[in-house]
Amino acid sequence: MSKTKAPGAGGPAERAAQLRAELARHDHAYYVLQKPSISDRAYDALYRELADLEAAHPDLATPDSPTRRVGSELPEGEKFATIPHRRPMLSLDNTYNEEEVRHFDAETVRKRLAKEGVSEAPEYAVELKIDGTAVSLWYERGVFVRGLTRGDGTRGEEITANLRTLKEIPLRLLTAGEPPAFVELRGEVYLPRTEFERTNKEREDAGLETFVNPRNAAAGALKQKNPAAVAERRLHIFIHTPGEMEGASFSRYHEFLDAVKAWGLPVNPHRAVCASIDGVLAFIAEYEKKRHGYDYDTDGIVVKVDQLALHRTLGTTSKAPRYAIAYKYKPEEAETTVLDIEAHVGKTGVLTPRARFEPVFVSGTTVTYASLHNQDEIDRKDIRIGDRVIVEKAGEIIPQVVRVLTEKRAGDLPKYRLPSKCPVCGTKTVRREDEVALRCPNARCPGRFRERIVYFASRGCMDIEALGEKMIDRLIGAGLLKDLPDIYALDRSKLIELERMGEKSVDNVLANIEASKKNDLARLLAALNIPHVGTRNAELLAEHFETLEALRAAPAEKLEQVEGVGEVLAAAIVAFFQDADERRRLDALVAAGLNTRSLTAATRKQAAAAGGPFAGKVFVLTGTLAKLGREEASQLIKDRGGKTASSVSKKTDYVLAGEEAGSKLKKAEQLGVKVIDEAEFERMLKG
Repeated sequence: MSKTKAPGAGGPAERAAQLRAELARHDHAYYVLQKPSISDRAYDALYRELADLEAAHPDLATPDSPTRRVGSELPEGEKFATIPHRRPMLSLDNTYNEEEVRHFDAETVRKRLAKEGVSEAPEYAVELKIDGTAVSLWYERGVFVRGLTRGDGTRGEEITANLRTLKEIPLRLLTAGEPPAFVELRGEVYLPRTEFERTNKEREDAGLETFVNPRNAAAGALKQKNPAAVAERRLHIFIHTPGEMEGASFSRYHEFLDAVKAWGLPVNPHRAVCASIDGVLAFIAEYEKKRHGYDYDTDGIVVKVDQLALHRTLGTTSKAPRYAIAYKYKPEEAETTVLDIEAHVGKTGVLTPRARFEPVFVSGTTVTYASLHNQDEIDRKDIRIGDRVIVEKAGEIIPQVVRVLTEKRAGDLPKYRLPSKCPVCGTKTVRREDEVALRCPNARCPGRFRERIVYFASRGCMDIEALGEKMIDRLIGAGLLKDLPDIYALDRSKLIELERMGEKSVDNVLANIEASKKNDLARLLAALNIPHVGTRNAELLAEHFETLEALRAAPAEKLEQVEGVGEVLAAAIVAFFQDADERRRLDALVAAGLNTRSLTAATRKQAAAAGGPFAGKVFVLTGTLAKLGREEASQLIKDRGGKTASSVSKKTDYVLAGEEAGSKLKKAEQLGVKVIDEAEFERMLKG
């Protein structure tokens, strides 16, 4: 153990401060400047000395200490707090060609400035658009105190503990003098491609589902409740936008970025200031190919007016600033060969054709498969096994076949037809009237059950992360999973016998499964694969009936009383609960200890009983809200004991009207129903 100095001059307090400052400088040199200033062994020695000092003198530990980067796991059942942004985190309008960029310059910027009597010519700051997940960092007196996700743009989830694990984020700003009273820095958290490949390899080895792309991996990491798991993901960040500031001001956007860099945070080095729109277009052209040479995904160029005073003049719309746009590059295309077309059986029995390619690198990842959707799509594009095709990623995420290079077709290749028998169980396939899809009608088809299990465990349903597709396939192959209730009967001794399943992997699987038992009833209903019941309908049904028992016993006429449930859906729900196999399956899940009550309904009933401006009140929403989505506003009303309705009547208490409100507003005025705007709604929320 390192020896500590005696208290007094040059004692532990002074030494701890020296070590914190020195480690911060080394972190900045290594993670931001990418120029290590010390060996790993020497760094570890300094870190251990500081840790020993803080252990011996707990009062010396400070929030900005490097030893405090990885905090404690969020308690079980506790959610991330939702915090309002000091100013909305708006998205950017997209442009896709030179003409649209020039229109932005001439019409959105110059014409509006002229209309406001501003003669100053705009200059433009341009930089790479990072394909990651947006966050906001708050610093008070130079100390990092809070980190938020973008959320809905007006409020985000507090993920401070997770962001502290990013060593590129200084826990204290590197300022020579007095730091600003408050600065909010907005940026993009991303996962480098090399780390993405490493993470997916580790997950594949552990039998977990791999991530689709680096952006999903980064976003998923930030939602982890255990900061130690976030630290293992090795995320990075680039700062790109100023938020609220007190004690710091800048006249130019590029000056803000220079200051951020001096404070010790990373900004993208591939940026410039252009005196004209021609310079912007030249920068866009220069980086169209260059962008693929970096260790992170980019999907375009961000163009901002450099003069910050002009930002205030130009203002914003309800969704995006007028002083900035994102130029999106055309998706990268690549040529490859269709090696095979495979029919994949879904949870409802629908056969989906999937092309298997000769592996090809497109937009940052290697592509091997792409969905061909259905027989009509195959016929329309005339895709055949053996064809040379052009593939791209829609939105730079989902691989798809753009076109067939028929001029390169080798001979008379046969046309592809989906099989007349299910490729899994051999049952004759059917095509329902007025449907494009071909189906396996066998309700006991192993292929369908495999997909039901995958869907049941998915994030939007029971959220059993450790049960990814690869793990499910291993469990099915070992005979441990044959039906949904088998998930909750998995035995530790059987799991540990599986190849490449260590103690940690088994603990992770069993912990995930156990945690899923506490999910809200709405998640269970969504996971059961009831025909036509998705996430939204599941929430409505759970809240209305409150318990699974009440829902199972409900006749069609009672089901039709639920918002959004019509005759067809009601009949499908009744038929599902009357099916002998589904009843047996559901009874087994209930016996396994799954929660069968709506937790949300209970909370909202308590809110209604407690009184307040929303309790028992009926709201109708119409038009476009500037800050809140209508879905979010509805949730806020219900969480406070209110109700929402789709049409205005004498029973309506309030009509919340946004921009371009239509006939509902007129109906409210005719009936004398009180109309409120978003500002009044926010005052009610605060009250």
